[in-house]
Amino acid sequence: MVAKSTTPGLLLTTPAGTSFRFDPGALCLELLPTGGPDAFARYEVLHTPADLLDWAARSRLTPTPALEVTEEELADVRRTRDALWRTAIARTRGEPPAPGDLGLVNEAAARPPLVPAVGPDGARRWAGPADGHRLLSTVARDAVDLLTGPWAHRIRMCAADDCHLVYVDTSRPGRRRWCSMERCGNRHKVRTLRARRDTEPPAPD
Repeated sequence: MVAKSTTPGLLLTTPAGTSFRFDPGALCLELLPTGGPDAFARYEVLHTPADLLDWAARSRLTPTPALEVTEEELADVRRTRDALWRTAIARTRGEPPAPGDLGLVNEAAARPPLVPAVGPDGARRWAGPADGHRLLSTVARDAVDLLTGPWAHRIRMCAADDCHLVYVDTSRPGRRRWCSMERCGNRHKVRTLRARRDTEPPAPD
């Protein structure tokens, strides 16, 4: 079992090599930073089944399931993830998702999911087989819950012009704008401060 951080979210690394924690608020949205369709394909990290195991270990799944993943299952995960990307983006724009994308999500959700159970020691564990399709079904069912639940209208994209991370705003006031205050929120503060300094009149001699 891989120990998880007590801080929610994924630890992501920027192209410049700096790390920050990103909490998208839902398991299904945690899958999106692993790559995606079109322009997001350059961020692909799910190249082998081992990569999916690594993602599962860093996700909010507790405990980490002991997975056995095939290449075919990995391809299904990537295909459904891309559909989730397009569906989430459509939601942020107030547009209806493409029927084909919803079909892929629903197809994945219809499969048997990972089954939680209570172990002899009272701790949570996973019962029965744990493979790529069961993992994908668990993620897809989480997506169905999110897209049809009370937080569906809070699915948003980071407000930074050069960031496209998607999250669900579960904050009480519903005013979250950034993927992470460590990254885009802080960059916005720095730019705002610099712009204010540039427009301030010089101090008198």
